Amino acid sequence: MTGGELLAGAAQAALERGGLSAAAAEAKAPFFVRATQALVQRGMAPERAVHAFFVPGRIEVLGKHTDYAGGRSIVTAVERGFCMVAAAREDARVTVMAVEQGESIDCELAVDLAVPESGWANYPMTVMRRLARNFGDLRGADIAFLSDLPAAAGMSSSSAFMVATYLVLAACNKLHERAIYRRNIKEDLELAAYLGTVENGQSFGELEGDRGVGTFGGSEDHTAILCSEPGRLGQFAYCPARLERRIGLPEDYVFAVGFCGVVAEKTGAAQDLYNRAALQVGAIVEAWRAATGGSEVYLADVLATGPDAAERLEAILADVRGATYSAAELTQRLRHFLVEDGQIIDAASTALANGNVEVFAEQVRHSQRTGVEVLGNQVAETEDMARLACQEGALAASAFGAGFGGGVWALVHGEQSATFLQAWEVAYRAAHPERAERALYFSTRPGPAAFVL
Repeated sequence: MTGGELLAGAAQAALERGGLSAAAAEAKAPFFVRATQALVQRGMAPERAVHAFFVPGRIEVLGKHTDYAGGRSIVTAVERGFCMVAAAREDARVTVMAVEQGESIDCELAVDLAVPESGWANYPMTVMRRLARNFGDLRGADIAFLSDLPAAAGMSSSSAFMVATYLVLAACNKLHERAIYRRNIKEDLELAAYLGTVENGQSFGELEGDRGVGTFGGSEDHTAILCSEPGRLGQFAYCPARLERRIGLPEDYVFAVGFCGVVAEKTGAAQDLYNRAALQVGAIVEAWRAATGGSEVYLADVLATGPDAAERLEAILADVRGATYSAAELTQRLRHFLVEDGQIIDAASTALANGNVEVFAEQVRHSQRTGVEVLGNQVAETEDMARLACQEGALAASAFGAGFGGGVWALVHGEQSATFLQAWEVAYRAAHPERAERALYFSTRPGPAAFVL
């Protein structure tokens, strides 16, 4: 379509066709109009062809710090995200305009692109640098975006931004037609895994790694963003990414989502805490390889070597000496994975698939407790926000994402969601008045994956 064709009515209809609810589509349509207007004001002719994408954030329903260990998680996209409009250029320049903030970046697609270590420009520029390394000469683009996805709130705003940048540049350059792409990426699950490596800096097949954004995560976020379905949760396993099952959320339920006001930025001290959990998993696998001579890469692969693998691994970890992490720390990290990945996820998804919301809620409570007591990735605000959600009538509630701040989801009846959100906000404000000024709340059904308008 052209910039002149991307009017509010057309955008709203395209958003509904993509799987958003009528209310969500109506709210997003003006964002696409404003992004298009920003490009026109910058000099784009209205008749110029544009690419437009909606790229959602996600909720991690269950699966705390499991994906990069080769484990599983249950995820869903939300009906909030990035609204991107872009026009391809003939040269290699890329401009990215954050319309709401009135900020922009202007740079060259190049393998030696100097990327800032912090700030929002880090995310799109990391993608640009990696694509230049992996795919050679590329056309640039003029890009404008708006987003109603709260930043650093545990809903994968950074991953969504990177996915959105990729989708725009891939469309402008028809990357899917290139031989190196076809050899390495054959489906959306593999694309999600590749984009996970763009973020963490690893290589993906022939697609050589480069600097990431500084975190050692997996591809859970990218999988949820690219592979979700409206109305259903997805249970995925990782390393490699694969779909295990889809679980319909009953029509009369919605997710109420709260941001606690403590940002979950993966930078500074928070990045160190997040990476600590990931590095501990790496240390566990390394201890196993050293003791057994095995070649396993992921913790899930170690545990799949035999029925007694968990007991053997615990015995190996008990003898760890002089390492970065103590035997007790590594054993505790292992035990969290065994519970979250090995017990909770299957029990919860089976219960929900059978319509047994009460058993599902029991498993969610179990996950939240182990996150607090064993994984240790919670702060007082997320603990209280989850507890207060249940106090105010939610059937289940859990903190999600990397932790150390961020968001909480609560499962509630749709007809009661507005009343619940008000009560939840009041209760949280009483408990944490200093954080409540930054807190926010909304409700969502499971939303669609990223799509082109």
